[in-house]
Amino acid sequence: MRYVIAVNHPVYGSQGAFLAYQFAQALIKQHHHIVQVFFFQAGVTNGNAYINPANDEFDLQKAWLNFSRQYNIPLHLCISAAQRRGVVDNQTARLLQHNNLAEGFVLAGLGEFTKAVLEADRLITL
Repeated sequence: MRYVIAVNHPVYGSQGAFLAYQFAQALIKQHHHIVQVFFFQAGVTNGNAYINPANDEFDLQKAWLNFSRQYNIPLHLCISAAQRRGVVDNQTARLLQHNNLAEGFVLAGLGEFTKAVLEADRLITL
């Protein structure tokens, strides 16, 4: 089956984003395909390059990046939610030196999300 995973929980402070990561791993192990992971609402904090967990904490952002690279799964952040929460790329930053979009993440609109959902068999929101 083809899945889209939508994450609306912040990178830290709740278990939702980590649960989404674990669910995505389980899908891949069961030979399912993930069309994209879409982060919206507070979930866009997963793509903030300034996230800096302690050495003894699980680095969820790095885990998402490695997962994305390993299985060629796009990590999209809702551009509207990201801008409201101060996560910007070079095109949306007022000052180019203040780009804080994490490597491997892309700002995307609802059109791209909708297209992915239409191509998928299931949408899972965590």
